[in-house]
Amino acid sequence: MSDTQVPHPSTEPSSSKAPWRFARSGGADARSLPEVFASIPLPEGNASWWRRFLAFVGPGYMVSVGYMDPGNWATDLQGGAQFGYTLLSVIMLSNLMAILLQALAARLGIATGRDLAQACREHFHPVVSIVLWLACELAIIACDLAEVIGTAVALQLLFGMPLLMGAAVSVLDAFLVLCLMNRGFRYLEAFIIGLLSIIAGCFAVQMFAAAPPIAALLKGFVPAPEILTNSQMLYVAIGIIGATVMPHNLYLHSSIVQTRAFERTVAGRKEAIRWATWDSTIALMLALFINAAILIVAAAAFHTTGHQDVAEIEDAYRLLSPILGLGVASTLFAVALLAAGTNSTVTGTLAGQIIMEGFLRLTIPHWARRLLTRGLAIIPVIIVTLLYGNAGVGKLLLLSQVILSMQLPFAVIPLVLFVSDRKKMGEFVISKKIKVLSWLVSGLILILNFKLLFDTLS
Repeated sequence: MSDTQVPHPSTEPSSSKAPWRFARSGGADARSLPEVFASIPLPEGNASWWRRFLAFVGPGYMVSVGYMDPGNWATDLQGGAQFGYTLLSVIMLSNLMAILLQALAARLGIATGRDLAQACREHFHPVVSIVLWLACELAIIACDLAEVIGTAVALQLLFGMPLLMGAAVSVLDAFLVLCLMNRGFRYLEAFIIGLLSIIAGCFAVQMFAAAPPIAALLKGFVPAPEILTNSQMLYVAIGIIGATVMPHNLYLHSSIVQTRAFERTVAGRKEAIRWATWDSTIALMLALFINAAILIVAAAAFHTTGHQDVAEIEDAYRLLSPILGLGVASTLFAVALLAAGTNSTVTGTLAGQIIMEGFLRLTIPHWARRLLTRGLAIIPVIIVTLLYGNAGVGKLLLLSQVILSMQLPFAVIPLVLFVSDRKKMGEFVISKKIKVLSWLVSGLILILNFKLLFDTLS
């Protein structure tokens, strides 16, 4: 055996080694993403901590993609242009909630050997499982809608391609995912991290050009009471939370952490949980920087120059270079948008596969699954574009993020319920303090969603 690999772990550990208390139906066929399950080897136990940590790096960055997809751009741009730096505190709060929830998702997958969809199917009544599955599918369609719009807009800005044609071209990403998956999961992770680096680099340059006032920027990270009293600001704030804390990411993360060939023992699982938590936390701090950068650039370029009405991505692209005095600023903006849209399609494909296989045990070809969800997302784009033009597409993008926010409780509550249950998690159950904090986060999400629903109906 090479010095960089460990023996392939047992996929069905004995009950003395695993805290698994879910129904053990399905056997090996119940593995999450079976084609890549435990496919990434780890260094031997005497390897340095740095090498072992690097072996776990990847899933967190794939999850972080959902926290900086084109849907975030719409809400962050509108928040920065209309309200300056005030909603930076909402971005920070939503990111902290995301760090906690993604850590719980990773813990569930590693400790039980089940992703969140499988756990729901094996725990809840079939009727409840179907409701949860439908909610997840709606969330994926809403996320897919944002990806379609973002990719189509980026192609239009960079190459003059009509929106409808750009939306049709975005369907081809199904084959990109298939190609990367066939080469190995590490290639998929490397592709994701490469595009994330492009996005971060583009916004680092724009942040430097925007030169926001430090005092106002820091003040924006302090929560302001007017966020709750101003209905327009609250609507955008809840949209930011919906765009940042992605419900399907919880299903995704609980699955892809199982791609590592860690020992399916108590010690092996503890190490895997520790490194997976560090991986997702660091990656989500990158997402915090990018989301905050979008809002900061919008606030510095638009809010302070009398362009508070900028809410469309196209308007931001057109105005950035002249206002910032940097000719390449608009191009960097569009390149980052295209990278974000492309990245999101990869994780959306995987999440759709995990959810369908986990809830329904229904396996269909990846390309067929992708074309189905992408087709459902293209239809609203086509209708809105034909009826209202490009301006209507921007409103549709913001609406998609509100829909995502409304789906959050259907993923968050089952997750917190499972990781808080000692019968299911064994010694990997979360502590009482984390349990209280997790339920407080869930309660906050529920309150904000009910508030949004009430305001919308009123």
